[in-house]
Amino acid sequence: MKRYDDLVADSLVRVKEVTPWDFGKRYQIGDVPLLLDVREPVEFAALHIPGSINVPRGILEQSCEWDYDETVPELVQGRAREIVVICRSGKRSVLAADVMQQMGFTNVVSLKLGIRGWNDAELPLQDAAGSSVDADAGDEILASRVRAEQRKPK
Repeated sequence: MKRYDDLVADSLVRVKEVTPWDFGKRYQIGDVPLLLDVREPVEFAALHIPGSINVPRGILEQSCEWDYDETVPELVQGRAREIVVICRSGKRSVLAADVMQQMGFTNVVSLKLGIRGWNDAELPLQDAAGSSVDADAGDEILASRVRAEQRKPK
């Protein structure tokens, strides 16, 4: 039986990653590909990279195809476009990038360490209103909230 981290490790064999530090340099000079954030809408609203679009992981495949309620034309038409996939820690984005490659996307990478790494590098973040979110506030928003009942029994 495979576990979540096993699935991520399997996908990493096929998916390239870019670090927040390397990609951040490009971003700050305006060299920005399509930024696809696959977190849930509430996560995206709390903070996200300016200019990114939100397509939750759960509807990604339908968003990448025509004729669905979830279709995102920018994605459907972007199979050859450079895309950086973003999530909180860099795991969901690896899985999403792997699926997108299987669907014919040829230039898709995952943001290693996710938005947490982006925040650690003190790169720009904003909330749903477009207001800047500083790194300290980002740390609070991105902090793990695993409850006791969610932890593996000892």
